[in-house]
Amino acid sequence: MWKSIPYLILSLFLFGAQPLLAEPIDVNTASAEELAQLKGVGPSKAQAIIAYRDQHGPFVAVGELTQVRGLGPKFLEQNAEAITVSQPVADAARP
Repeated sequence: MWKSIPYLILSLFLFGAQPLLAEPIDVNTASAEELAQLKGVGPSKAQAIIAYRDQHGPFVAVGELTQVRGLGPKFLEQNAEAITVSQPVADAARP
């Protein structure tokens, strides 16, 4: 029995650490499928994020996501490590 403990610990670390090792999702370039991987985001909220991005241009800061209907401070708190915002290239998206 004691021989299997190191394997158990290793497997818990490897499988439990996967979310920690994942790259943050860039909300300015992510697809609906990628956005749906965030906590509290399903297909309809993912589409709402994309619709907001299409209408208003790239997100400038992570906090701007609270402007999307259904996303609030709790969403940002739950996904703080999983979200990133790339900077728009010379404001090309906003004429």
